[in-house]
Amino acid sequence: MELLADFGLFLAKTLTLLGVVLVMIAAIAVAASRGRSQQRDRLTVKKLNDRYQAMEHTLGNAFLDRRGRRQLRRRRKAEKKQLATRAADRPRIFVLRFHGDLRASYTDNLREEVSAILTQARPERDRVVACVESAGGLVHSYGLAAAQLARLRDRDIDLTVVVDRVAASGGYLMAAVGHRIVASPFAILGSIGVVAQMPNFNRFLRRHDVDFELITAGEHKRTLTLFGENTDEGRLKLREELEDIHRLFKAYVHKYRSSLDLDRVATGEHWFGSQALELGLADSLQTSDDLLLELGREHDLFEVRFERKEPISRRLSLAIENTLERLMRR
Repeated sequence: MELLADFGLFLAKTLTLLGVVLVMIAAIAVAASRGRSQQRDRLTVKKLNDRYQAMEHTLGNAFLDRRGRRQLRRRRKAEKKQLATRAADRPRIFVLRFHGDLRASYTDNLREEVSAILTQARPERDRVVACVESAGGLVHSYGLAAAQLARLRDRDIDLTVVVDRVAASGGYLMAAVGHRIVASPFAILGSIGVVAQMPNFNRFLRRHDVDFELITAGEHKRTLTLFGENTDEGRLKLREELEDIHRLFKAYVHKYRSSLDLDRVATGEHWFGSQALELGLADSLQTSDDLLLELGREHDLFEVRFERKEPISRRLSLAIENTLERLMRR
């Protein structure tokens, strides 16, 4: 009996110690996971003026001898002091970069970047330049992305949208929010239209004696399906829905660019930069590089970027989705 009592006491102590160790491990794991989640989200700010100056200095030094480099260093120190005294008075430009996919997956990052800018931007002095590149995608996703840029206009912050390659469909929905649109000569703009497409496997299933049942509550809960037999009524209803979305699209663009001839440009067509300029889809022709170099002479340029480290599974699914999207577009 005494042996059993000693063993029971030893077992109780062991279990207690094991419990304490497990609690400590759990606490460390929770703290580590919180730390990792905090590390995944990060707001970075880069002063583009410093980058441009470094490029200028590096290239400039290549053309000078030793004496010339010494003189150049003295001149730069003097310029640096002058800039430091005027830093508080210099207007600021916040630079955003949006690369859109089918789902406008970057919208969550854009939301955080706009929120950060709104905490610091001075409506009468500061501006925002948004570099947008997107061929469009889902209506609700790009509607939200455009609404994020509209938050800047609603706060009376001057907004310029720059398109180097493409701002079509949902991408142009975003670009239209800007007070002005700057495009490179061969950038693609427009595509103010709506499209829906899907394959239908109903005949394939019937050929292989496979039945497909679709049960809905609500007359128009489902219009066209992948596996059922589509009807003319369903096709007509989907076309009506697309026309409604198209009207909303045109109304939103007209709200910010009232001078556009929507009967001319809201046909679903797209145009290159110089053509878009003639039609009023853009206000000037210039690349983002030239524009920022030009603005950097009189403004402090700050590139604001919110980075969220996605899980590997999420990154993999996005990569597959983007690859399929590019293949479909081609």
